[in-house]
Amino acid sequence: MPELPEVEVVKQSLKKYILNKNISKIIVKNKKLRFPVPKDLSKKLSNIKIKKIQRISKYIVIQFEYELFLIIHLGMSGTLHLTPNEDHFQNTNLSFYSSKNLPMKHNHIFFKFKKFFLIFNDPRRFGFIKLIYGKNKLSNYFNRLGPDPFQKHFNFNYVKNYLNKKTKNIKNTLLDQKFISGIGNIYASEILNISKINPLKFSGKLSDKEINSLIKFTKKILERSIRRGGTTINDFQSIKGMQGTYQKEFRAYARENKSCKNKSCSGRIIKLNLSNRSTYFCNICQK
Repeated sequence: MPELPEVEVVKQSLKKYILNKNISKIIVKNKKLRFPVPKDLSKKLSNIKIKKIQRISKYIVIQFEYELFLIIHLGMSGTLHLTPNEDHFQNTNLSFYSSKNLPMKHNHIFFKFKKFFLIFNDPRRFGFIKLIYGKNKLSNYFNRLGPDPFQKHFNFNYVKNYLNKKTKNIKNTLLDQKFISGIGNIYASEILNISKINPLKFSGKLSDKEINSLIKFTKKILERSIRRGGTTINDFQSIKGMQGTYQKEFRAYARENKSCKNKSCSGRIIKLNLSNRSTYFCNICQK
């Protein structure tokens, strides 16, 4: 599943191609995604201008005129493809966890623009699109999420108060979208390693120093990954066909038995299964 940096890269790429443009037609080949595709989607969104494209957590939100908002979530295997026509399959991918080319199967939704198509593909169909009317309803839809890591609200007072007396381990707390939105399994391991925090430590037991490190390095790790185009696993590519390169800089994730990269640390990265997820951390500096 794409995490915050990968969705941010897709958002930035989309802005270069569809912002201030109109969809001329929407063709729905399969309505049965994670949630049913909204009825009369083409009628509701055709020939009105796209005014803004933003990322909220791991969601892409496309704002149209008249306060219409299209939410896109890629789920586990969803990808977006830009192609000049329905028969063009090469170097189309601008999404995550797939090849760089448009697959022959599972192309569920075609957004037709004047000179190209934007295609939503999803073999597992855990992704979805949703149409929302009005800013208030959009805000209500996302009010269950915690702050974005780059928002001012994600600060020392918020984190300390949220974690107070919590016995859930800090790795699982980082994955809790009610605490902070957008972080997944890869970046949780990366953040905890550079912060020198044991993933098994009770969240409520973090020291003030550890809380400050957690906030600081959450922002730094995610910012760096965005600058590197995200993490490429199974050929993630941006709309320009460029692969993300952050995986070359992994500190912990998928580095089992390798040396810890933290300064003056002689430890090695170990792996354990935590809540059915692979977790990587140093056996010395993250004790």
